[in-house]
Amino acid sequence: MSDAKYPSDSEVIMTEIVLPQHTNALGTIFGGTVMGWIDIAAAIAARRHSGAVCVTASVDELHFLRPLKQGDIVNIRARLTAVHRTSCEVNVVVTAENPAKNEKFKTTDATLTFVAIDDKGKPIPMPMLLSKTEEDKAHLANSKIRKEHRESLRKALLKKP
Repeated sequence: MSDAKYPSDSEVIMTEIVLPQHTNALGTIFGGTVMGWIDIAAAIAARRHSGAVCVTASVDELHFLRPLKQGDIVNIRARLTAVHRTSCEVNVVVTAENPAKNEKFKTTDATLTFVAIDDKGKPIPMPMLLSKTEEDKAHLANSKIRKEHRESLRKALLKKP
């Protein structure tokens, strides 16, 4: 396990553009396309932090707040909010720009969990996460609630037939 890191050390900023092949019959982006971009950005942030391959363990929350339309420029920001022994929580915020209208807006917010694995697929420890900004500290404090909810939900789902 390597040294502790700050969220800014592994932050990911991706930029995409909504092309015709990304849109449905209404001219808005397929949700699955946005979900794919979110998963990639979050996986890169988790790997940067851990130095290892990381796999998606869960998507706690994913909210589509506003539609993305063909021609919109999409900015995806992934940032670690917590680290547990072998896993990390990553918050991803998607914003968009419409240059023709000189407009910027938030479109999507998601929280994902990743597990670091070795070459045999076994979970391995992750470096600790340090906090220096008030935003980082708030995310870390709230992560305990999200982790408890994830664990409770997972147990309940495993019991279902």
